[in-house]
Amino acid sequence: MDFMNSESNVGAAVIAAFQQAYGRPPKWVAAAPGRVNLIGEHTDYNDGFVLPMAIERYTTIAAVPNRSSVIRLLSASGPGEAVIDLAQPLKPGAKGHWANYPMGVVAGFLERGIKPTGFDAMIHTTVPLGGGLSSSAALEVATATLLEAVTGHRLDPVEKALLCQKAEHEYAGMPCGIMDQFISALGRKDHLLLIDCRSHEPRLVPMTDPAVSLLIINSNVKHELTGSEYPTRRKQCETAAAALGVKSLRDATAERLEERRGQLDEVIFRRARHVIGEIERTELAAEGIGAGNWPTVGQLMYASHDSLRDDYEVSCPELDAIVEIASGIGMKGGVFGCRMTGGGFGGCAVGLVRTEAVGSISQALAQAYQAKTGIEPALFVSRPAQGAMVLAS
Repeated sequence: MDFMNSESNVGAAVIAAFQQAYGRPPKWVAAAPGRVNLIGEHTDYNDGFVLPMAIERYTTIAAVPNRSSVIRLLSASGPGEAVIDLAQPLKPGAKGHWANYPMGVVAGFLERGIKPTGFDAMIHTTVPLGGGLSSSAALEVATATLLEAVTGHRLDPVEKALLCQKAEHEYAGMPCGIMDQFISALGRKDHLLLIDCRSHEPRLVPMTDPAVSLLIINSNVKHELTGSEYPTRRKQCETAAAALGVKSLRDATAERLEERRGQLDEVIFRRARHVIGEIERTELAAEGIGAGNWPTVGQLMYASHDSLRDDYEVSCPELDAIVEIASGIGMKGGVFGCRMTGGGFGGCAVGLVRTEAVGSISQALAQAYQAKTGIEPALFVSRPAQGAMVLAS
């Protein structure tokens, strides 16, 4: 278990790695965080709301000019280097290679007529890889923030987030939504971000009470799927919206859905019931956080998990076990609420907890989960963190 707050010294590790690799100090250092979604799952492609939080885990990039047309990238996480030749047309490399993420961001700057000079860079991250905490968006947004420092051209934060999303679509081949890049670029310390996925409008939601934190619990499982689960659910939502006579499920109501229940396939009905309810829960959770009403927010989180498990069917036994254990600890033990977070079928759960009880809650959760599943979870605590930032320029 790791309770380190990595925001206070976020640039130290990358600077040390840079100096070891290149033998001199960097000129620029930029950072961008990963994220966890407190509530609002599978609502983004239904024009709904999501409520993510930047976590105190960052991808940092340190760089120095090299007086050439080449960007040279080293990663502290693995061997090898990536080279981007600015004198040549850019195109994606091998599918799945990490260099496609920064390359797509560089391409976005070039499309806007913003051309950096060549530089040597080192990338370091404390965002867990493959845990559903958006390490890819952190890398994209950190790259864009570094390029702002290198070129002296600062983008509007929403434009920067959309540029990074496009990079992931076109260079990494991942048709992601807007949430990950938005919270990484626009996150603010002690705030969550309520994002309207229809209008792209972000709204900061204060979470200033230091007595409450989020505990992220990685189940350390990822169930192998056929690949059709997400497209199938998206199609089911479109079918439901058409049957209800609305453009998307954002425009539907629970009453309208109930009226049409007899005309809908039962699975289609349940998918729609989750989305309609989840959009409402997300807006209510934002209100509850703003008011510091933690018991209400916790109950909305439990209701979200139940809906994702039963109506949307994207949970798994391991995530259900985490939520069940957290519920058993309860408010007396310092847990207000807990739910799976992310696309599902594994990955992480997130708990809303009393900061002072983090140690005891984490120990109890880890022991009970391992006893039940035979798997050791990974846990860390975070307060709402600052979004992308330039640490040195």
